[in-house]
Formats: sequence, C-alpha cells, structure tokens
Amino acid sequence: MASLEIGLVGVLALFAAILLGINVMVALGAVGALGLVSVVGVTATTTMLSTVFFETTHSFHFSVIPLFLLMGLFAMRAGLGEDLFDAANKWFGGLPGGLAISTTLGAAAFGAASGSSIGTATIFTKLALPQMLDRGYNKRMSAASIAIAGTLAVMIPPSSVMVIFGILTDSSIGALLIAGVIPGLIFAALLCVTTYIIVLRNPSYAPRSTETYTLREKLYSLRLAGPLVLVIGSIIFGLYFGVFTPTEAGGMGAAVTMLLAVIRQRGFKGLHLMETLRETVKTSAMIFAIIICALVFSRFLALSGVANTLGDFLTGLNVNRWIIVLIIVAIYLVFGMMMDAPALLAITLPITYPVMMKLGFDPIWFGVFVVLLVEIGAVTPPVGVNCFVVQATSNNRVELEDVFMGLVPYVLAGFAMLILLCLFPQLALFLPQTMH
Repeated sequence: MASLEIGLVGVLALFAAILLGINVMVALGAVGALGLVSVVGVTATTTMLSTVFFETTHSFHFSVIPLFLLMGLFAMRAGLGEDLFDAANKWFGGLPGGLAISTTLGAAAFGAASGSSIGTATIFTKLALPQMLDRGYNKRMSAASIAIAGTLAVMIPPSSVMVIFGILTDSSIGALLIAGVIPGLIFAALLCVTTYIIVLRNPSYAPRSTETYTLREKLYSLRLAGPLVLVIGSIIFGLYFGVFTPTEAGGMGAAVTMLLAVIRQRGFKGLHLMETLRETVKTSAMIFAIIICALVFSRFLALSGVANTLGDFLTGLNVNRWIIVLIIVAIYLVFGMMMDAPALLAITLPITYPVMMKLGFDPIWFGVFVVLLVEIGAVTPPVGVNCFVVQATSNNRVELEDVFMGLVPYVLAGFAMLILLCLFPQLALFLPQTMH
C-alpha cells in the first residue's frame, strides 16, 4: 500500500475512533504511531517519537499553560465571578436587558482571568440565570446569553487556547495573545448590542429593573472586581510594551489572583490550595498529552503525503481563496460541535494551517479567526458543549431546546464578527504589528 493510501486510511481511522467515543488523545497517538510504523518502519518511528516527546516537553512555551490555568482556578476558588457580576449589574443593570448585558460583561472579564469557556458558563449559570428567571426574563434569551458569553474566555487574553495554537503552529504566543484583545472586546460589544436589540423588539423578554444605585455603591462594587480587571489590563499592557514575556505574565497573574482569592476568602482555608494545584497539574498534563499526540499525528500526515496532497488540492482549485475559507469554516463548525478546543486544533491545524499560509493569510490573523470559529462551534447544535453545561447547571429550570433556540441571534452575531475579521483584518493585526 502506498504512503498516501496509508495516510488516508489513518485519517478515516482517526475519525472512526472519535465517533466510537475513544479518547481523542489516545486516538491521535495510536493512529499516528501505527501510521508512522507503516510508512517509515519501527526503528525510525521509535527515534522520531523520542525526539517529539523531548522537543515538546522541554519547550519553555509550555510553562505558560499551567500558569494561566492556575490563574483561572484561583479566580474560580475566590468567587471573583460573583464580584464581577455584582459590579456589572450595579453599573449596567438598569439598561433594557440589563441583567443579560451584565452577564456578558462580567463573563468577559472573568473569562479573561480564567481562560475557560466551560468554567465561565458554569459559574455564570449559577450566578445569573436564577436572577434573570426570577425577574421574569425570557428563559431562552437568558440561557443563550450565558452560553455565548462563555466563548469570550478564549478571545480576551490571557487565553490558553491561543497558547496552544501558537505551540502547534510555531507562531508568536505574545502576538497571538495581544491579537485577541480588540476582536474580543468588539465581540463582547456585539453580544451586548444583540441582547439590547432583542429586548427592544420584545420588551416582555426582560422587564426593566427598578433598582437604582448611587455612585458610591457602584464604586464600592469594584473593590474586588476592579483589581482583577487591573490584573488583566496589566498583563495586556505588559505583553504589548514588552515589559514581560507570556510566561512571566502568567506567573504574575497567578500570584496576584491568589492574593485576591486569599483576601476574598479571608485566608488560605477556602482556597483549597493543594486541590487547586492538583487540578492544575491534571489539566496541564491532559493538554500536554493532546499536543504531543497531535504532533505525532501531524508527522504521520506529513510523511504519508496527506497534508501536502490535500493542501495542494485545495490551493490548486481554480476558485477565489475565500471559497476555501468557507470550506475551512464549515469544517471547524462541524467538528467544533463534537470536541473541545485543544483536541479540535490538534486534529485540524496540521492540514488547515499550511493551506491558509499558502493562500497568503497572516498566521496571527488566522489564529484569532480559528479560535473564534472553535468557540462558535462550542455553542452550535446538536452537540454544543456550552449549551449542555448551561442546561446541566440550571437545576432543570431550562431545557436544552431553550438554550439552542435562544442562541440563534447570538450565533449570527458570531458570524458577523467573523465577517468583520475578514473585511478588516487589522482588527486582529494592528496591536501585534505595533507591539514592542
């Protein structure tokens, strides 16, 4: 059997394994290793695997991931999501759909600290959904606004998904993190505007709040939420002006977030430090294993000729390059429904990244574009992960159908953001091109 045929069989075997429910990491590693044995033999495969493991695990870039994860876990342990939601509600709760808008803004800030789309959706479902439903908000809009707000976690830095994209494509991690700032803020604004328009068209969806707060109460609400926002801002400005590296930014963020958690919990007891560190190690190990297995699989695709053949086929089509982009969008939306971001990036980037580079797209722009695509897939039926999280955390107050139905206008806002990125690539490229 020719190498190309072996490669195609390997790709089919990978997707069959995923559909059968086999762990993505195991599927990537097993198919990649067996494929390499079939293409180059046992001896060469053994040498190659040892090289991949060493080159990957000794990379300094990997230290960013556990530090960002630790920062997010400290933010969750501290209950800082509650502080952010309370502050956003006091400042913006009086607007039409104010609670939903406050949820989006609070989730954007908390997601930037945690970097976890699922974690953000879980916490804000517990915090915001009961309040919205108890005040007569439409349950479809309420649940959907939380599910989509969770996607902001991977757009606004620090973002572990951006780091994973940088490692898998050998792109500048600092530039990728900075590139997500403007698109993330614009996307957050688009989601708020979407909620505002929904409520203007259907005032019964969100009864106006009669509560008013003095300026002193609003400022006091920032006592713990404000420092966290300042930490995030410091990380962004520090990376932009070259004050510190992404790894140093992660260390600073984790240290300051731990301090805020100690203040919030009035001591270390509520922090569950050993449990937090253990969870950080477990999650980091899982991400590292997925990346290592993905690199093994990408070597198999390269040596078998599948990556080059598919790339040459797509770039050789006599069509506008944006037609190829639409094909790639469809691929990410379909598979984004079925798996989380690290696994999806690990499987697809060995093929899609070279194609986009041959078509002349900027790697940093593509990083922002594909991360947004992955997160839109996370809320798209039939298997949108965030939707299941919201429904499962709602104590049966909303049905899964409610979440999916309510997401339609918000997913359209996501597509509008993708179109903006295509029309105005400088939204993602301006800050990286001017950073020090």
